[in-house]
Amino acid sequence: MKKVRIGIVGAGNIATNAHMPAYAACDKAEVVAVADLNLERAEAFAKRFGIPHAYASVEELLANEDIDAVDVCTWNNGHALVTIAAAKAGKHILCEKPFADSLEHALEARAAVEEAGVQFLLGVPSRFNPQNALVRELLDKGEFGDIYYAKTSYLRRRGTPTGWFTDKRVAGGGPILDIAVHRIDAAWYMMGNPKPVRVSAAVSNRLGAFRTKGIERWQGTPCPDNQNDTEDFGAGAIHFENGAILLFEASWAINGPDFQYTQLYGTKGGVTLDPLTVYGERNGYLSDDKLNPGPGKSFELEIAHFVDCVLTGAPTRTPVDQACDLQRMLQGIYDSARLGREVTL
Repeated sequence: MKKVRIGIVGAGNIATNAHMPAYAACDKAEVVAVADLNLERAEAFAKRFGIPHAYASVEELLANEDIDAVDVCTWNNGHALVTIAAAKAGKHILCEKPFADSLEHALEARAAVEEAGVQFLLGVPSRFNPQNALVRELLDKGEFGDIYYAKTSYLRRRGTPTGWFTDKRVAGGGPILDIAVHRIDAAWYMMGNPKPVRVSAAVSNRLGAFRTKGIERWQGTPCPDNQNDTEDFGAGAIHFENGAILLFEASWAINGPDFQYTQLYGTKGGVTLDPLTVYGERNGYLSDDKLNPGPGKSFELEIAHFVDCVLTGAPTRTPVDQACDLQRMLQGIYDSARLGREVTL
């Protein structure tokens, strides 16, 4: 059986803890190379996972003709750059979210992908969560009618990552690009991916470098300067061409409880997650139906899907045009917050 040969760029947390276990569970792919700006880290990563090649640059990795596809796991400001280089080298691309650190860079990367004609999947594993996938299936079957209102939350009481995550020059932004992107994309996907047209939002960095004791944090690799100049909270409303609206809120740090929630409201029915419950009518009476889509690991499902698309040429679930629309919404949030008014996308 032909296997897709993968080269990973970036040997940090997401590659180590999420992507490599998913590749280990996929019998149609093998990781044959890894690159990292820190060669020692790349070599340690390769030794740990039995990868034959370790490089200190993207250029060296892309020169390896054995590689079919590139998995982009760098800092946010490297996503578009690596995507462009991989596309020009004719490699298929799985790019971790966000697509880029700005809309400008995302559009440049999209142009490179489209010109090269390679497969592209944006890494938003929430689309592969069995609950979310079932909701989208029910939407496509007409279960909810037209979704006209949705709201989603991802609030951490104290959960600001360390290292590069809080440095705007490297990360591009804070929880909006780090965790809100998952909830916004999942809600948008379950709404049927309507075209976004307007955004009104606010972001702030009120708690900053807090000194709270007794908490655990995601440990990011340090970067030069290690600034704490990203937002730690954001909220707003995204309007769509079909008249629907999505309210969102996200925080790395806030003086309130940890909270995750998504609700969609349609003309025929609505749905909440965790647990998955469909609100509608049955035989003329109100009904609350709890559904169990079964188990499934989102990263494993995402990577298996990407590999199948490379092998078959089938369209990916999060193609490059949707990756750009998502980046457009994220950029709109920051633009609206900076200008203090609603912005048109």
